Amino acid sequence: MKNQLKGVAVGAGYFSQFHYEAWQRVPGVDIVALCELDEDKAKAMAQKWNIKKVYTDYTSMLEAERPDFVDIITPPATHRQLCMEAVDRNIPIICQKALAPTLSEAIEIVEYAQSHNVNFMVHENFRFQPWHREIKKLLERNVIGKQLFSMNFRMRMGDGWQPDAYLQRQPYFRQMPRLLIYETGIHFIDAFRFLAGEVVQVYAQLRKLNPDIVGEDCGFVHFDFQEGAMGYYDANRYNESADPDARFTFGEFLLEGSGGSIRLHPSGRLMIQLLGEKEKEHVYTYSKKGFAGDCVFTAQQHFAECIASNCPAETDGASYIKNVFVQEAIYKSNEEGVPIKIMP
Repeated sequence: MKNQLKGVAVGAGYFSQFHYEAWQRVPGVDIVALCELDEDKAKAMAQKWNIKKVYTDYTSMLEAERPDFVDIITPPATHRQLCMEAVDRNIPIICQKALAPTLSEAIEIVEYAQSHNVNFMVHENFRFQPWHREIKKLLERNVIGKQLFSMNFRMRMGDGWQPDAYLQRQPYFRQMPRLLIYETGIHFIDAFRFLAGEVVQVYAQLRKLNPDIVGEDCGFVHFDFQEGAMGYYDANRYNESADPDARFTFGEFLLEGSGGSIRLHPSGRLMIQLLGEKEKEHVYTYSKKGFAGDCVFTAQQHFAECIASNCPAETDGASYIKNVFVQEAIYKSNEEGVPIKIMP
C-alpha cells in the first residue's frame, strides 16, 4: 500500500478493543480519531490504543477529519444512520454485523451505498479465521475428493447459562428478541457459504434454554447447498465446551467428501483422513493473537487492501445480504416447522 490510509472509528464497546488493536498492525493504516457518546469511555479507549482525537458527535468527526474510511463498531440499530452519513460524504465503510435489525433496513443500507458507488464491507470476520481459509484451499485442491458431501459444525459457548449471563461483556444480548442465529449463527451462515457455495434451503429448530434472557440461545439448522452438499449447525450458548478456550475456533468442524474428511479441533488443529487411510495432521500456520485466530486483523487488512485498490471486498454489501436472506429463512423455518427455500 503506497499511501497511508486515514481512518476513523465509532464505538467503544466490548468488541471494539479487537478492532483498535488490529488496526495498530494493519500496514499503511492510521486510525486518527474515534467517536463515542460516553466521553470518558472514548478517552480511555483512545489512550489505550494511542488514538489522538476523541469526538462525541459522529457528524463533527466526519466533517473535521475527512477520513479515507470509517469503521462502525456500534449496535445494529445505529448502523443505518451512521452508514448513510458516511455514504453522503463518499466515505468508504467497514461496518460490524449484524448489519441492521431487519432485512429491509439491511437492504436499504446496502442499496444506498451501491447507489452512491461507496465501497462498503460488512465486518464478517469468521470466514477470515485461518482454519476456514485453509479448509477452503484444501477443498479447492480436491484433497477430500471432487464432491463435498457434508459439513457439520458443533458449537458450545458456555457463556449463557448463568442468571447474569452476558451482563459483564455484552449486556444488551439479554434483551435481544433474536440472539443465537442473529448474533452468532450469522457468522456460520457466511462461513458455510464461503466453503460450500450458495444455500438453497434450510430447516431449523430453535430454543431458549436460559429463562432469564429474551431470545433463543440454542438451535439445530440443516442447510442444503446448490452444489449438492448438506450442512448442519448444532449450537448453543448455554452448555459448555470441554476445551479451555471455547471462543478460539468456537467449536468442532467435520467436513466429509467423496475422498475423505477434514476435521477441525477446538485448538485449531486440522486433521485429514483420506478413505482407506489413517487420520493425519495437516500442518498450517495460525495465530493466537487478537480474536479467534486473528481474524479481525485479517478482515481489516483485506478491507484496507480493497480501499487502496478500489475493489469490492469478499463480504461487501451484496454478498452479506445473501447471509441475511438465509438468516430470515432460518427464523421462518423455526416458526412454521417446515423447510424453507431461499428466495432472495
